[in-house]
Parts: sequence; structure tokens; C-alpha cells
Amino acid sequence: MSQPHGISVGALLRSRPEAFGLALELLAGGGGVEQLITSPHVQKTGLALAGFHEYLKAGRVLVFGESEVRYLESLDPLVRARTMRLAYAHDFPCILVAGDFAVPPDLATEAERANRPLLRTELPSPTAIAKLGSILEDFLAERITIHAVLMDILGLGVLITGDSGIGKSECALDLIVRGHRLVADDTVEVRRRAETVLIGSCPELTRVHMELRGLGVINIRELFGVASTRSSKRVELVVRLERWDQTREYERLGLDEEFHEILGLRVPVITMPVAPGRNIAILVEVAARNQLLRARGHHAARLLEARLEQMMGQAEISAGPTEEEDEEDEIESGGGR
Repeated sequence: MSQPHGISVGALLRSRPEAFGLALELLAGGGGVEQLITSPHVQKTGLALAGFHEYLKAGRVLVFGESEVRYLESLDPLVRARTMRLAYAHDFPCILVAGDFAVPPDLATEAERANRPLLRTELPSPTAIAKLGSILEDFLAERITIHAVLMDILGLGVLITGDSGIGKSECALDLIVRGHRLVADDTVEVRRRAETVLIGSCPELTRVHMELRGLGVINIRELFGVASTRSSKRVELVVRLERWDQTREYERLGLDEEFHEILGLRVPVITMPVAPGRNIAILVEVAARNQLLRARGHHAARLLEARLEQMMGQAEISAGPTEEEDEEDEIESGGGR
């Protein structure tokens, strides 16, 4: 089940945003770092400082650029204090001052009084807004946890699902030996980005590890090298492993496409029956290669179907009319009198 996400200001600071090129400094209001950021969209005040406070939205970071700070500095001290108090009275998690300039002391004083975090970055406001929006979009993305294995096969993210004990990890290990990369084993965290993209990753605790029945937990990176794993991958194909059922009709031609819905998005799915003698890893690799071809517009089954229809049409033309058709034509022309 998907879970709604919010991130506190303190959690944002502890997540080391400087790793994304956005160094943040807490200037004041440290007592309110548990305030929740619930939207990846930041807001600049604009006319809000001039009294239009209804444009301030709850859950969004409020950004002060140089123009807002210079506007506040131009105000009479009493008017400036009243303006900031009116702004702080609204429900937003924190203020971020963006730009390489001194922050007015009054701004920090009012932040402490309102117990609202005041952050600062030296980046100009357009760059800071873009980077902060990207960080928050990642943190706040709708997400779900799936019992599966995620592999990077020839650049295609393949999610291998199936009942417990059916051989998902063994299949993934065989694929790793063949040169493909493991993203996550057993537990895959999938999050939705940019409305149309699903990104799968592994929980930090089990990253680069795999559990194999009879062997235990192994470290894939130590056994096969750093190139055998990656931290995340877009989910573009689902391969569903299931035990062979003699009473079921499985897809033979590949003309009918199936889809699996994850977080409201449809992902192509292939049902792969597992039986003794079938090399599932090779079949999954071929399925990934075939999906890459389909994405480029080359659909082997449909091309074959079109060729068959063309050949059948040509055969009917070359065969000419049948005896029954000749007889009907003769009757219609009066030759039967």
C-alpha cells in the first residue's frame, strides 16, 4: 500500500542536502525543526510581504531572495517587524534565505519568536529553488514496497515478482553472473517521480546483499565487484514468475500485451512459467532484449503476423477463382441456359 510522505525540516538538514549541491545552514528557530514539509513546490512571497498573505500555502518552504530581503530592509523598523510577524503567523514549515548577502537580524529575531526555522544558502534563489524542489520531490514522492527483485538488464529496469521460494533470487544471481546488475533483492522500494516515472531502489540496510536459501546472505558487490550493483533504476518491465500450470494456456505468440499497475502507472508485464529444465535467467534476459526492441518500434510478433497476412493475400490472388466461383459466374452470365 502506498504511503503519504512528509519530511520535517530537521530531517531535511540531516539528509545532507549539500550532497545535491545545496548547502543549508540553520540560522534561527531551531525549536521548530519538526515542522513538516508536505509539498515539493516551494513558494516565493512576492506580494505576500505587501499584505497578500492568502497566497502563502501550508506545507511549502517559503523562499526569500535578494529582492524580498531588500524590500524588508527598506521598511521602517516597526513596519518591518509587523510585516514579518504577519508572515510568520501563517502555516508554513520554514523560511529559506537564498543569496550571498547578509541576513537582516530582525528576520532571525522574528524566527526565534515564532519558533519557525530560518535557513540560509549562498546559492541564488533560482538555483536554490530548483535544487530544493528536486530534493523534496524525491523525499515526498508517492511510494510503495514490493516483495520482488529489481535488476538492471542491458539498461532496462526489470522487476521480477512471484511467490516466495519460486526462485527470484536464484534467477537474479544467474543474471548477475551473466554481467547484469542487481538493484534490490527481496524488498524493492518503488516511488513515483514526475507523474510518469517509477524509480525502484533498495532499503539502505539490505543494499548490495542477497539471500539464497541453503547459502544464506551474500554480499554481491564483494563477490562480483562494484559494477555488479547499482542504487536505483527505473522500472520498465515486470516479469511475473509462476509455477507451471498444465491446465493454463500461456501466451505463445506475444501479440496480446499485458500490463501491471504500480502507483497508478501501467508497466508491461510478462508471465513466465517456471518448470524443470527451463533456464529462467536466459528467458528473462531475452524478455528484456525483446522489450528494448519493442520500445524502438520493432515488434517481432506483429511483424510476423503482418507478413503472414500479406502472404495469404498474395496466395489468394495468384490462386484465381475456384470452380464454384466459376460456376456462379457462368450462371449469372446466362451460360447455364
